[in-house]
Amino acid sequence: MSGIFRFGVSIQEGLLESFDHLIRLKGYQNRSEAIRDLIREDLVKREWQSAKKTVGVISIVYSHHTRELSRALTHLQHRYYRNIISATHIHLDPHNCLEVLVVKGKGKELKRMGDRLIGTKGVKHGNVSLNTTGKDLP
Repeated sequence: MSGIFRFGVSIQEGLLESFDHLIRLKGYQNRSEAIRDLIREDLVKREWQSAKKTVGVISIVYSHHTRELSRALTHLQHRYYRNIISATHIHLDPHNCLEVLVVKGKGKELKRMGDRLIGTKGVKHGNVSLNTTGKDLP
């Protein structure tokens, strides 16, 4: 690591109190560590948007009783089969399922796939978490 630089930040008292609470919840040793992680998170997000090599996880929760939903999800997954490394299907209760897809490819394509899966009628909730190696981060 090259040199460490210090800089000042102006922030409202209430926002700082909320930030300090978040720091304690996440177990950071100090504000500097938390700020560095926030900056890296945004830089990685920007990197995956243009990166050719992106990996991630797409998760969705849905009721398998929704008419034609399983077929629609399978159809979408077959459409993106080159990007799906692994898929796990978990029965949460008698009605609801969790599907987790480990994916790789171009960030924009993975985001589009995740949005299409999450936006499928009958999907209750979903999340797309994409990452790169962060090779360009300091």
